[in-house]
Amino acid sequence: MAVNSPLPVAADLKPVNGIEIGYAEAGIKKPNRKDLLVMKLAEGATVAGVFTKNRFCAAPVQVSQANLAAMKAGGKPIRALVVNTGNANAGTGASGLANAQATCAEVAKLLGLDAQQVLPFSTGVILEPLPLPKIVAGLPAAIGNLTLDNWFNAAEAIMTTDTQPKAASRCVTIGGHAVTMTGISKGAGMIRPNMATMLGYLALDARVAQPVLDELVRHAADHSFNSITIDGDTSTNDSFIIVATGAGSLVVDSVDSPDYAALKDAVTDISRNLAQQIIRDGEGATKFITITVEQGRNIDECRQIAYAIAHSPLVKTAFFASDPNLGRILAAVGYAGVDDLDVTKLDLYLDDVWVARDGGRNPDYQEQDGQRVMQQSEITVRVTLGRGQAAATVWTCDLSHDYVTINADYRS
Repeated sequence: MAVNSPLPVAADLKPVNGIEIGYAEAGIKKPNRKDLLVMKLAEGATVAGVFTKNRFCAAPVQVSQANLAAMKAGGKPIRALVVNTGNANAGTGASGLANAQATCAEVAKLLGLDAQQVLPFSTGVILEPLPLPKIVAGLPAAIGNLTLDNWFNAAEAIMTTDTQPKAASRCVTIGGHAVTMTGISKGAGMIRPNMATMLGYLALDARVAQPVLDELVRHAADHSFNSITIDGDTSTNDSFIIVATGAGSLVVDSVDSPDYAALKDAVTDISRNLAQQIIRDGEGATKFITITVEQGRNIDECRQIAYAIAHSPLVKTAFFASDPNLGRILAAVGYAGVDDLDVTKLDLYLDDVWVARDGGRNPDYQEQDGQRVMQQSEITVRVTLGRGQAAATVWTCDLSHDYVTINADYRS
């Protein structure tokens, strides 16, 4: 079960005018489960995305990037997204690309669009051929139930090893204009996004110029999905997409406008919520851990140290065992790669407990205090470096026996 993360309530997920959602049970990997999703966008919508930097990026990632580039080069606007779970269509070579393109062509035919107006996405097992006939057979059903209020079903349709769907909605007022935004995400393992998340989709009804949306998606990803890790593995299929449908009254055409600043904050907030839901539902996770590194010379070194802590199997297993073996955290800081780090200036805190002072054990630290914090389901690790004003935060989880079991049995 996810750590302190209640199930989304379908009625709380607000429809976003300008985007319709349909799903189907196509039997891609297993029968009787939602595994195919179509999102139809209104005319005038703008779309921006960020994608995995894994060099073995999946065929749908390559096609989505190409279709977005064609749109920006003067082609027709993006009008639909199609997502399948159960198969990643990654490591599938030329046939994988052909299958991703064929999926776009079939969606386009059913919706009266051009194939380049469709973005495809896949998630699941790598190195297995995409079962294209099942997808083609399932698309009419998905398109047949397109509605505005299918967000909960959409969240279920993109799950793999997730124990629960991940979704969130916000209604905000910006510059006197009401803005509705709703998003979904998926991911529970193979999570250390190097751009975004396993899969994430966020729609808002503002009208946002394409260059502004491109900047917005990068900022939101960097401050949410690019700040999470479960196991340090960057997926071949990571994609995060923002759709601005243009159906509302807010218009943002410049990053210099005060309305953009407010929109950026709202979009980043909901993106962070969706990203943290992934960590709370990490494979086998029992604890949600916030790691903040402060007083660094720059954000990059703060993130470097935070990720060293977050990726350490020794640190993560100690958290699972509620064992205050906190010297493991200092060791991770030391090997993070900040070569000129003066460890004699370093302090370490576990929630309200001052563990290490000036690079050594705090004389006032008592192990029972560390034990008390380690038994909590939510824990904050704070490291101060004493060398600047920069700070960064990363969210992670513990590493349990169940993580090994889930990944050992994943293909069965």
